Amino acid sequence: MSAESQFSRPLEGIRVLELGSVVAGPFASRLLADFGAEVIKIEPKSGDPLRTWGRMSPNGWSWWWYSQARNKKLMVVDLHKQEGQDIVRELISKSDALIENFRPGTMAKWKLGYEDAKRINPGIVYTSISGYGQTGPYSTRPGFGNIAESMSGMRYVTGFPDHPPVRVGFSIGDEITALYAVIGTLMSLLRRERAQDRQGDFIDVGLTEAVFSLTEASLTEYLHEGVVQQRSGNQLARSAPSNIYATKDDRWIAIGANTDKIFPRLLGAMNRLDLQSDSRFQGNQARVKHAHELDEIISAWTQQFSLSEVNQILSDHDVPAGPVMSVADIANDPQYQHREMACRMPMVKLAQNRSCAWSKSCLQLA
Repeated sequence: MSAESQFSRPLEGIRVLELGSVVAGPFASRLLADFGAEVIKIEPKSGDPLRTWGRMSPNGWSWWWYSQARNKKLMVVDLHKQEGQDIVRELISKSDALIENFRPGTMAKWKLGYEDAKRINPGIVYTSISGYGQTGPYSTRPGFGNIAESMSGMRYVTGFPDHPPVRVGFSIGDEITALYAVIGTLMSLLRRERAQDRQGDFIDVGLTEAVFSLTEASLTEYLHEGVVQQRSGNQLARSAPSNIYATKDDRWIAIGANTDKIFPRLLGAMNRLDLQSDSRFQGNQARVKHAHELDEIISAWTQQFSLSEVNQILSDHDVPAGPVMSVADIANDPQYQHREMACRMPMVKLAQNRSCAWSKSCLQLA
């Protein structure tokens, strides 16, 4: 049987052991599961805390949990007991990768750290997610996504200049970190596939570093120019115009006309070609310097139309634009529906009794 006919999804045949909770580690393994990996999630008897975060479903667990736990096999294991640790060792021997997001040193304390895992299975790809990474003066501190967003510089520049820093509406710090964990895991699996020794790897992912990596030119501008980027609201700091603008029906539309090719198209849509010769708006640097004035002109124009009207005008002139959408808008949006980003699936009723414990006799794994 050819590999193409044997596997319908790219990660089928890969077994991943997940030892983590809440967002970063479980989100990383969920992405792997979505692409076909067999993910075995280890939970304590009390369950992953995410089971009770947010709105609760009729089945007794949060809707967020159902999204995060999809496509996974769930096992209750007490890692504080020898029997539980032995179960995990057995699983390590039969797995391709392990993802954990305990505080550094916790897995080693249970004799389940990378060095322990490597002795059991030299080919294991072992990914550790923590607040600050496995080394350094902060490494043993507890860390969550909101701390990483704050210490990475992201929250410092998020919000308006006359208000305190604000968070993004979702757990973006954890989810960015999860993406790096997935990238590292996949690269190591690929390297292992190509290597003659078939040895695994250790991947060390810190939440703070992962978020910091997305802060664009802030560090280089500081080091070379002494500039500390400040909060600028919805206005893009390095190019213009790029902002959200009110419409006549009290909605908001995002417009990105911040290149020299697109900006004239926006002026055409606004019937303001006279501004092409205005020195304040000739070239990106000039537009950034006069971004506030430019935004006032655009806002005065958008407020003459409803959201659907201004969106259509901008589309007709090939200007990147789109409404600021709620989740209700997204659920009913034809583009999201066509791409099957929102689809209904039958709800699986999970057992409510979590008093069971697993033993070695339960491990019927090839």
